[in-house]
Amino acid sequence: MIPASRAAQQSEFMNNQYDFPAKPRSMWELGVKVGTFQINGDVSPVPSFGFGAHVRKSLGYLVSLRAAYSHGNGIGLNWKPSGNFRYNTAWTGTGYIPNRIDNSGNVLPGGQVVFYNYKANVNDLSVQALFSLNNILFHKASSKTNVYLLAGGGLSWYKTNVNALNGSTRYNFAPLAGRPVYADRADVRKALNDLLDDSYETPAESHGASKSQIFDDFTARAHASIGFGFSFKISSRVNISLEERFTVIQDDLLDGQRWSAQVVGAPVMTPQNDTYNHLSAGINFNLGKQGKSVEPLYWVNPLNFPYSELSSPKRMKIPKPVLDDADGDGVTDQFDREPSTPKGCPVDVQGVSRDTDGDGVPDCKDKQLITPTECQPVNADGVGKCPDPKCCSEMSAPRVEPCANIGGPSILFKKNSVAISRDAELALTFLAGSVRNSPTCKIVVTGYGEPSKSGQQLSWDRVNNIIRFMVERQAISESRFIFRHGQTGGDANTVDIRIATMDESGPNTVPAPHPNLSRKN
Repeated sequence: MIPASRAAQQSEFMNNQYDFPAKPRSMWELGVKVGTFQINGDVSPVPSFGFGAHVRKSLGYLVSLRAAYSHGNGIGLNWKPSGNFRYNTAWTGTGYIPNRIDNSGNVLPGGQVVFYNYKANVNDLSVQALFSLNNILFHKASSKTNVYLLAGGGLSWYKTNVNALNGSTRYNFAPLAGRPVYADRADVRKALNDLLDDSYETPAESHGASKSQIFDDFTARAHASIGFGFSFKISSRVNISLEERFTVIQDDLLDGQRWSAQVVGAPVMTPQNDTYNHLSAGINFNLGKQGKSVEPLYWVNPLNFPYSELSSPKRMKIPKPVLDDADGDGVTDQFDREPSTPKGCPVDVQGVSRDTDGDGVPDCKDKQLITPTECQPVNADGVGKCPDPKCCSEMSAPRVEPCANIGGPSILFKKNSVAISRDAELALTFLAGSVRNSPTCKIVVTGYGEPSKSGQQLSWDRVNNIIRFMVERQAISESRFIFRHGQTGGDANTVDIRIATMDESGPNTVPAPHPNLSRKN
């Protein structure tokens, strides 16, 4: 979409070296139009036909330039008679006699009246600047309408004729001029239309060859024009428009008349220039290769790019968010329940130092990672003092508890997870070393869970993963485990491990309660 002449700017923009993207290549517009054409001068106009064509190119999102050609057939017909046409050669040259006035201002007999009329062939070439008013949109991507103003100038050339003769004879306007108070306008014009033919055979008064007269008796003059328009988009290629253009030309003879239309008195030259306006409806086509050019920029909303960047950034450099973690334990301050954990201490998901054996001394400072409950409380180093055994003499039947000095940890899982954490693996490895040296003891692995299917299956998966870890990675016989899951009275995210009593028994494997809900991690 970017032409080669602006490729360097686009490259700098994409590399964040320049703040503004390059203007894309846009399509040209070709349009044709038809409508009414009307000259505003000294003779009453009758709306008539006009047409035109143009090519248009956008300079930016607001301003575009247009080169246009227009043609119109202007027609005019006065409904009031005129007698002061002594300086108008179109009428005097065909034998009509104007009013004669004596020294006292009285009209002398013998004069005639006429009804001014004309038909003008008007053409113009112009260059216009168009200003779009509604393509900068804050609340939607695009609009199907485009409202614009226009201003410009150029060259007009015209030729005007008068209908003064019926064949080779003059018209008799006297019966119409004699009507009382000029009768009614519509009645007079109807009578004139019945009287006049459509020949317009007589050249109207003109400037002659001395002033800007060009081919075939056409007169050329500079003009300025203003206007406004409205376009409606049918597709990305086609739109229709309605436009009014008002043109001022440096000439007073578009209508073939520059004298006042008084019935009596001396003729007075009118000081103003004639104008014409063209009200038209048109159809316009966008020309250009799709995929290599965008629509004309007056159809494009320039806010689309910055709004899309705000919604889904592709070019903006957005810094990565920095979340404070004052103690560096990997849990951000807003979620950390222990904001000053000593450096190097492993923590749980809430930022609290791990304490595997629950003796109140965090694992990072505990010199006896697994302290049996009966040996607690412990000293500052996490080492407990176990009570002296009862004297043998007090025991009537000695009962030896296997693995009595081995403590079992509690393994904490993340919510809805069955994965064994790194810290839990260390605790299980430590336990395996103790169990391995006491081959007669059994280990009870107890998981808790909600009564729902998913809760029971989650509890089973966690117990099973711990036993699989001890069997497959620590080489502890599966027969030494008692498998319990879905128990009540404990934390649903914790699995307790303890040494079985002498009389305690249970299965070492249990079928999955709901295998279709089984999890892999």
